[in-house]
Amino acid sequence: MTNSYTAHNIEVLEGLEPVRKRPGMYIGGTDERALHHLVNEIVDNAVDEVVAGYAKNIAIHLLADGSIKIIDDGRGIPTDAHPKFPHMSALEVILTTLHSGGKFTEGAYQTSGGLHGVGLSVVNALSEKLIISVAREGQIWKQEYSRGKKSTELTCEPAKNKVTGTSIQFYPDPEIFSNRNFSPEKIFNFAKSKAYLFKGAKINWQCDAELLSEGDSTPAREILHFPHGVIDYIKTYLADDEQQAYIFSGANNLAKTHERVEWAFFFNNEDQSFINSFCNTIPTPQGGYHVTALKNSLLKSFRNFAEINHNKKAAQITAEDINPCVCGILSIFITAPQFQGQTKDKLVNQDIQRPVENVIKDHLDNWLMNNKDIANNILNLIIERSDNRLASKGDKEKKSNNKVKLPGKLADCLRKIPQGTELFLVEGDSAGGSAKQARNRENQAILPLRGKILNVVSNSDDKFANNQELKDLILALGCGVKANYNDEKLRYEKIIIMTDADVDGAHIASLLMTFFYQMTPQLIKNGHLYLAKPPLYKLVLGKDTHYAANEVERDKLISKYGKNKKIEVSRFKGLGEMSAPQLKETTMDPKTRILIKIIPDDNEDITINIINDLMGKNPELRLKFIQEKIGSDFQEIKNDILGS
Repeated sequence: MTNSYTAHNIEVLEGLEPVRKRPGMYIGGTDERALHHLVNEIVDNAVDEVVAGYAKNIAIHLLADGSIKIIDDGRGIPTDAHPKFPHMSALEVILTTLHSGGKFTEGAYQTSGGLHGVGLSVVNALSEKLIISVAREGQIWKQEYSRGKKSTELTCEPAKNKVTGTSIQFYPDPEIFSNRNFSPEKIFNFAKSKAYLFKGAKINWQCDAELLSEGDSTPAREILHFPHGVIDYIKTYLADDEQQAYIFSGANNLAKTHERVEWAFFFNNEDQSFINSFCNTIPTPQGGYHVTALKNSLLKSFRNFAEINHNKKAAQITAEDINPCVCGILSIFITAPQFQGQTKDKLVNQDIQRPVENVIKDHLDNWLMNNKDIANNILNLIIERSDNRLASKGDKEKKSNNKVKLPGKLADCLRKIPQGTELFLVEGDSAGGSAKQARNRENQAILPLRGKILNVVSNSDDKFANNQELKDLILALGCGVKANYNDEKLRYEKIIIMTDADVDGAHIASLLMTFFYQMTPQLIKNGHLYLAKPPLYKLVLGKDTHYAANEVERDKLISKYGKNKKIEVSRFKGLGEMSAPQLKETTMDPKTRILIKIIPDDNEDITINIINDLMGKNPELRLKFIQEKIGSDFQEIKNDILGS
């Protein structure tokens, strides 16, 4: 065996061969995330034309044949001969050569997202087929490519009108991607974020109907245009108009340059914080120096405001106390962004930290002083979090016994007496987040529960005593269980079980009702327990929206309204998928919701037998019940569970 190492062992990859051989170096892999990164690259180029002021419209069409088409009405990619490659058009150079493009030349773009010169060429290299059409100077230029190489010559024909722009349609290569199915939901949400980030953009979204399932909430067609940009984005998270007073937004150039920062935030007490950050409309999920600048400005401004108002406790607050109160979006546009990796997850331009911090701090200082009541409410919330943080570390001087006794994930209401208060029991953190935004903080509390709770009938007392979800629930109720139950200590007037409007949700509701009947039967007898009735379907007819609790209601609405109108039907996958305004309108607002009061049978033996049959350890009893009811009563049972 020889171990020779000579010039023959040195492989030279030409053109786009490196991309096809090592796609992970350019798009981060060959998985679903990498597949969608191809779309991001082309859309980013189109958005750059909008940001630069050369385009106003973008169209994104997801086709049933597995391809996607992206069109902009910008200047169009140059098609004349390239000075360094006179035998090739500039279009072919851009499509077949790495590190080529118009974003290296100073003046072509003030700010842009795709700066590495690899975007379009990488998409071309990893596409089984790519069709490009360019409209400029009264001509339409067309060419096709396959796996990085041209498959047709560049053709030209006169344009019928004075349109300009670029159209790119590509089919991901099955040799590279085992799964080539684009997600309509992911691409729609990505396009929507672009429209929010640059309010001058208008994005025409279209998806072939074959790609959308009945339960898909993604629309087949929609014009994405938001006149107020990032402020419109933040308002989608607000449950009512009153919360708009807590929005802090602004925009400013950085140090008298073309570079710019925009932001919109609102402050809340729900532990559902997020900061979605972007650079030149590119998402930076891992943050970067612009996010660091934001957090520094928040801390400095609130400390400064507290000092001016002689609030000495604010000296103890840290970013850890402020960040959970902040929900918002931060967007910057700079001339020479430096990202960590080609997938651009993190911004590493250290020089932008101080300018961004100064701009946001100046605006926030003014906002706090001009909105003192709101600012003091937020500051008190931050100080309360600081107190709790110190208490959890053993600071006895600041420890609050009442706060410590309640489960940490409980979003309690402000009212301290039970009268008129409601506790919503929801499944999962996602639904909990929507419910916290939708609620009335004055009298509605939210307790998220993780999945299906313990069946208290078929499990031992030891398991019940050690189950954290049920321990949290008992703590939140405050009334004790079994012989220790005290109705006067119940912390809420209504306990509302709010689960998804599907079979799994009905199962969770059954487990909770079983818990209450076994552990706190007097709570039910005294009329404290309710079931919420959320919708399962949303039906959109033009500007009108209707909701249906189940298939029966859905079909009735379609029959009633859908005869002469096009009706879009989507199925909610869960409460967490509903926006806060939708959840409030349909399920939580006393003016518009439907609640089902849980009332035990007068004959207690009947109730006990049903619970033992359905929830006990003997599966034969459940099977017998199903067999008995599977006939004519099956639909009735289904309606009882899912809501009729």
